[in-house]
Order: sequence, then C-alpha cells, then structure tokens
Amino acid sequence: MKSSWDLRITRAGELLKKQPAVAELLKFYQQLARLQQSIHTSLNSAPEHEISVLVPHFAALIALVKQDGTPILKQAAEALENESPESRRELLEGIWQHEVDSRELAPEYAFFARALLQPYAELLSEKATGLDADSGQMKCPFCGSQPQFAVLRPEGDGGKRSLVCSLCAREWLFRRLVCPNCGEEDKEKLPVWIADDFKYVRVEACETCHTYIKSIDLTKDGNAVPVVDELATVPLDLWAEEHHYQKLAPNLFGI
Repeated sequence: MKSSWDLRITRAGELLKKQPAVAELLKFYQQLARLQQSIHTSLNSAPEHEISVLVPHFAALIALVKQDGTPILKQAAEALENESPESRRELLEGIWQHEVDSRELAPEYAFFARALLQPYAELLSEKATGLDADSGQMKCPFCGSQPQFAVLRPEGDGGKRSLVCSLCAREWLFRRLVCPNCGEEDKEKLPVWIADDFKYVRVEACETCHTYIKSIDLTKDGNAVPVVDELATVPLDLWAEEHHYQKLAPNLFGI
C-alpha cells in the first residue's frame, strides 16, 4: 500500500499531463513532496520532536527552490540562506504557535515555513489520539489551524463533508450547509459553483463573510488526492477572486 506521500507524488504526475496550465507548479510540487516525505521519515525515527529539529532541513529546501522554484521563491531562498539558525527557528515557531498569521507574511516566506512544518505537523497529528473527528469545529481540533479545503466522501446516496487542516492534514467532520468561517447556515447565502473543467471540485462560498473554500467531491472522482487536486485547480481560485471572494486559507503556494 502506498504512503500518503507516494499517493500525492503519483497524483501530481497524473494531473500535470492533463492540465498543462499548471504543469510547472505540479512538477515543482512533486519535488517538494519528495523532500517532505524524507523529512517525515527522518522525524519519525527521531527521539525528540521539537521545532528545532526542522532547522537543519532548511538547507535542502533552499537548494531545491534555488534549482526549481519561481523567481520570487528563489529570491526568498537567497535571503533565507543568509539568516541565522535562530531566525529560521523563530519563523517556524511563529506559525506553529499561531503567533504569526502566515497570511501576514509575504507568501514566499510563508511557503518555506509551511513546507517544513507540514511533515512535522502531520507526523504529530498521526501520533495524536483521543481527538474527536466529529468535533464540528471551524479550526483543526489538533493544531488549531484553519481548514485548507473540504472533502465529500460517499455516504448513503450522498456525501458527508469533512474539513482538512491546512497544516497537519487532520480531517474532521463538518456539516455541509454551514460556512466554516463565520457559521452562516442559511443555504440561500451559501452558493456553490462547479466548473465544467473540474466537475468534481466545488467552490463553496458564503455571501455573509465573502469567503470560499474548495471541496473535493470523491463521490464524483474517487481517484482524486485532495491535497494535490486542490493545488491543481488554480483557475477556480482565480474565478473566485474575480468575484470578490477571499479564500479561507491560502494553500502552500499562497494561492
């Protein structure tokens, strides 16, 4: 059975062939996911899981970005290369402890912190027990981060909705007709849009707070790997932005 990281890498390879407009982004994501997988594996065998264990991994991430990243990410990589280990640790801790909102950082710097924190947070979340998957909370019951996207999984004749954390990837059940940002419950204020090019991905918006979240409908495409398919459907984000909706939580690439 493939690991979740292998599934992500494979899915990115499938989608980049089908969606040339985001092929370069998905190629870069494949390389990044391989690095994240190696970090996850090394942390799993580490005796301690303090944030400081991530600092040495900055070098590999900076090298990857300098080779394959966008011009903006490459500039950030060069700046971070000259930062002290203490400054790098503070960047990681600021986001992990919610002292810094990653949306307040320049997206290119938030990228480095979140790229390293994701495998760390996922590992800790996997080891955590006693958390209620049916909590109905608007934020992650494990790490307190906002949801990145929703997932619809088959249940009876329809689908049940879960939210997926933007940092640790923990999934928890959440009612379908509720805005995960403000709690709006009036279905007339919760429009849903589906594009012909991505019939299994829903844009679920809220007219009260003007936010949106994408929902990956596994009842329509059981082969989707939600974290990858969310990244690959950039045109939906551009459409939502043009219609004056703000994404509940930007993805790893700040989109």
